[in-house]
Amino acid sequence: MTPLVVGQLLSPEYSLGLVALSFLTSFAGSLVALICAGRMVGADGKPNLAVVACAAVALGGIGIWSMHFIGMLAYRLPVGISYNVPLTVVSLVAAILISGIALYMAGGRHKFSRTGWLAGSLLAGLGVCVMHYMGMFAMSMRASMDFEPTMVALSVAIAITAAGAALWLAFNLRRLSHQVAAAAVMGVAVCTMHYVGMSAANMICIAAAPADALAIGGSYMGLSVFGTAGAVLIFIYWVVTGTSLDAPGAPQRG
Repeated sequence: MTPLVVGQLLSPEYSLGLVALSFLTSFAGSLVALICAGRMVGADGKPNLAVVACAAVALGGIGIWSMHFIGMLAYRLPVGISYNVPLTVVSLVAAILISGIALYMAGGRHKFSRTGWLAGSLLAGLGVCVMHYMGMFAMSMRASMDFEPTMVALSVAIAITAAGAALWLAFNLRRLSHQVAAAAVMGVAVCTMHYVGMSAANMICIAAAPADALAIGGSYMGLSVFGTAGAVLIFIYWVVTGTSLDAPGAPQRG
């Protein structure tokens, strides 16, 4: 391996397996979020806050945050990378909260609202960007980041557009086949925003960074996140579909 020089521009590579896994994670999270969105308002016209929370976890925690984290793990540099735990946790909480608020603004108060959709799209898009770049700053490594403003602006535009599409699809599609196609589109959009955002950063080699006692890393972290995300989605689907069947006014099983 060629020795690194302080001030050298580092060339990143990607693990294609983890890139594919990041898309699959985003697709699965988006699909469960779409299913949840159709059950957010009960037969009495009141929002079911438990389902709103499940939708927020599915979309924000799995479809967006877990995808971003696995995408970050797919990003390989010729220096070791670990992740600051507090910043990583804050970015996860932010993704879930922002997704929940955006979903509620768009359709959780009674029915789909165009004004709420526009406000929610802007909030969610900007929130995704904050979460994404917060996740990047959580990287602990022997490199500093220099961002290209044009690419950052492009990532913001993609995030807001993707958020708008996601919220519209969530409240305007009911057939499962349409939801599967919409989840695939959402997965592509979220991944596009992520990888454009990653390409906005130039990594410059610096002197050895001090050890971060509150950092995580490891070659199996991506599979661990994917496995955890999958278990959470299965649980959410089971809870939400069970809730909808037992809710007042729902059809009774024979």
